[in-house]
Amino acid sequence: MSNDNLIAFQPSESPALFNDALTELVRKGARQIIAQAVEAELNEFLTQYQSLKDSQGRAAIVRNGYLPERTIVTGVGEVEIQVPKVRDRSGRGIKFNSTLLPPYLKRAHSVEEVLPWLYLKGVSTGDFSEALASLLGANAEGLSASTISRLKAKWVEEHQQWQKRSLSGKRYVYMWTDGIYFNIRNEDDRQCILVVMGVTDTGTKELLGPEAGFRESELSWKPLLLRLQDQGLKTAPELAIGDGALGFWKALAQVFPTTRVQRCWVHKAANILNNLPKSQQPKAKSALHEIYMAETKDDALTAFERFIKTYDAKYPKAVECLSKDRDALLAFYDFPAEHWVHIRTTNPIESTFATVRLRTDKTRGCVSQDSILSLVFKLVQSAQKRWLRIRGFKRLGEVIEGVKFKDGIRADQQLDSDASKNAA
Repeated sequence: MSNDNLIAFQPSESPALFNDALTELVRKGARQIIAQAVEAELNEFLTQYQSLKDSQGRAAIVRNGYLPERTIVTGVGEVEIQVPKVRDRSGRGIKFNSTLLPPYLKRAHSVEEVLPWLYLKGVSTGDFSEALASLLGANAEGLSASTISRLKAKWVEEHQQWQKRSLSGKRYVYMWTDGIYFNIRNEDDRQCILVVMGVTDTGTKELLGPEAGFRESELSWKPLLLRLQDQGLKTAPELAIGDGALGFWKALAQVFPTTRVQRCWVHKAANILNNLPKSQQPKAKSALHEIYMAETKDDALTAFERFIKTYDAKYPKAVECLSKDRDALLAFYDFPAEHWVHIRTTNPIESTFATVRLRTDKTRGCVSQDSILSLVFKLVQSAQKRWLRIRGFKRLGEVIEGVKFKDGIRADQQLDSDASKNAA
């Protein structure tokens, strides 16, 4: 992402809708996070007694299923939980009593505050402990650094295993890309997370990244794309949507040379307006809107030229910013009109990260690379459950088959329509 692209993306949702989306995200993730925390506590308990043996030389303290499922009432609704049990073969009566979820815990009063911390702030051991303490009480035990480290290590391991999954037989028609910057511990230069999302041939959106990168350079993007190939992704996407980061486009041309390019209109508009005085920005924004919302490509080109003539004399930098990417900005006209709302911008990525508030300057404190990667991975995995299929997904088959579109309509249907009009 270029410096011009550091302008914050403003989500269209209202604050109320944002809060509803975050609450839903929290509710769905609550059970998993609590279960993982208790599992980490159990592992630490078993480690404590690993040297204890029974009369036959076997481990004396072993896992032994779960207690009956019960429900705790939280600020985001009821959450079903199961606390694991252990068996003591030594006869000493040693039992595992979870201090995170004691038997008397029926209601967590502040969970609506805690779980956003677990996701958004809980990227260091101290912050994570603070968040769990808020959930279970300030005097809760079992929140040692090793317990928290076990839980975080599990996230890292899950992300590493996910990166090795097979993509054989997968077909992604469209691909969105973006880079999210953050402060990394013990690094002088800002690093970024490279995020890739794709649309399958059935219209389902899936996460293909994140991966650590350095300033979205070609040397950062290329290994990510090559890794996707190594995992079995042999067929190039039909269209890639991204901002002005030259590193990605250079890497794309080398790894998937047949993939067409669509520049994100949200990023481009922000860059153009950044080259105009504030007094001119509202009018210029409307003029840009007339370009990418035009019904046909010819109408878009007319609006394109009108913008150039209006601002070229006084604001040549703004005009240059627009005109240098003419073809890449209008590529979407060669795809089904039903898909335009999805492929004009990188909104599928932007909206996800706007919801969880994980943009560069929102990251609180310095974090390690593994921590931030695993955190983003868990966040997006949870959010992915709520992603809907794209509009007009049945037309993806036509795109795959190479059907030509003009102004969002099948070219052959347009010819038939023109012929009928001429005959009449």
